[in-house]
Amino acid sequence: MSLIFCSRTDDPDEWRAAFAETIPDLKFRIWPDVGDVDAVEVALVWDPMQEHLLRFPNLKLIASLGAGVDHLLATTTLPDGVPMTRIVDDNLTQSMREYVLLQTLYCHRQAPAYMVQQRAREWRLRIQSFARERRVGIMGLGVLGAAAADALQQIGFPVSGWSRRQKTLPGVAGFAGLSELDEFLAATDILICLLPHTPDTEGIINSRTLSALPDGACVINAARGGLVVEADLIAALESGRLAHAVLDVTREEPLASDDPLWRAPNITITPHVASITDAKSGARLVADNIRRVRAGEAPHHVVDPKAGY
Repeated sequence: MSLIFCSRTDDPDEWRAAFAETIPDLKFRIWPDVGDVDAVEVALVWDPMQEHLLRFPNLKLIASLGAGVDHLLATTTLPDGVPMTRIVDDNLTQSMREYVLLQTLYCHRQAPAYMVQQRAREWRLRIQSFARERRVGIMGLGVLGAAAADALQQIGFPVSGWSRRQKTLPGVAGFAGLSELDEFLAATDILICLLPHTPDTEGIINSRTLSALPDGACVINAARGGLVVEADLIAALESGRLAHAVLDVTREEPLASDDPLWRAPNITITPHVASITDAKSGARLVADNIRRVRAGEAPHHVVDPKAGY
């Protein structure tokens, strides 16, 4: 059995070493050195080119290198009947908890404004609210959203959540569907987006949704760049409607040096680092699914291509 690895961003040597420990007899191939195409039964991928996966007639499993699969569904012709899985890992979840806490507190404690004052050599105290007075809303209540909600509640933030379908989480005020989106946004001072990127969520952060937020709100997107209409976000920042925005993801990655986002006021940009798959733990998860497929069992964390996650 061979595994074909295809990613322009992940380190193949880390993954090769991790699989050497978990499945020693697995032949680890790196695209484009595929070897015998008939021997390839597993594709471990982040950004395969169009129709690459159709080259392998005996493919039995397609494993995304991350928690999301929108990039695969959008750019790849998938072979019929081959299950696709995503990474659901405690390390990914913990990393996202940390990132969401960091950026929420960064906005809540007015760190961006103090950084501006520091550069201007200005010593001035700002009125500061308590966490219990700052309403945080999370769009997307899956594994990552639920973990973020729990962490934020532990330090006192009142948390609400919005998803396509009604979900119940302890202590979280739940909203669901487009009919409840405006009500959710109106009660949100710091908006955190952790939605999957699907046709239904494409561009969901736009001028209309941004205008439904209270004046002076902050927006944090740690999900996918395609969720945000970037021109609308820039306009909201330039007008002063938003106090700050944090983007860990953008539509085009890496972000070009002349992209307007770099010049937008009151924005923080990080290079898609909120939650990165750890090769060792990720390989253990994929290896378990390989064993399940070999035994004729269904793998864990299978993606529904129609739903997009």
